Amino acid sequence: MFRWLNLLLLFSFIKYSETTIVGNISIHVTGQKGENATLPCDIEARDIFHVILTRLSKNIPVCETEDCSGRVFTKGSCDVFIKDLSFSDAGKYILRVRYTNTPKPQIREYHLQIHAGTSVKKGEDLELDVLLINADKVERSSSSGWTELWTRGHGVSSDRLTDRDGNLTINEFTVNDTGTYRVLDSEGEILITVTVWNTL
Repeated sequence: MFRWLNLLLLFSFIKYSETTIVGNISIHVTGQKGENATLPCDIEARDIFHVILTRLSKNIPVCETEDCSGRVFTKGSCDVFIKDLSFSDAGKYILRVRYTNTPKPQIREYHLQIHAGTSVKKGEDLELDVLLINADKVERSSSSGWTELWTRGHGVSSDRLTDRDGNLTINEFTVNDTGTYRVLDSEGEILITVTVWNTL
């Protein structure tokens, strides 16, 4: 019984240590939609036997070479490379790197922000696929600061806006709608930034 209790306490200590390490290290990475991004691990390459990447509490398959068919693979010792970025890639990632004969992993936390630019003609509808599962708010830059267009639980702030199937649509685009739009998560971190301009 005493031995079992010691093992339980040891397991709890390891889990607690992992949580505190994640909280102390956060790396911000930006990438352009359609291009690539690297999550740098900056960890010594000695005896690495397993790399685990997690997002939204789900493990993401990570290939060991660039030749695999997946979009996510390791480069160098344990840097994680993500190909062909989409808006849905934005958000928080946790990387656990495990060494041979060492129970305690090295942990890194990342926040990936996606940038994009688009144009639209006056009078047309602009559809932005930015209402991610982890999105909490959409704002547009204005002369007075940032104006809220959409918030989770409350929806759109104007009858010119439509929220449908993960898309935010600006109906009958005008010159006044040009500018920078950003999507934030519940912690106020920027997930997506989109610059929109008007074409004739």
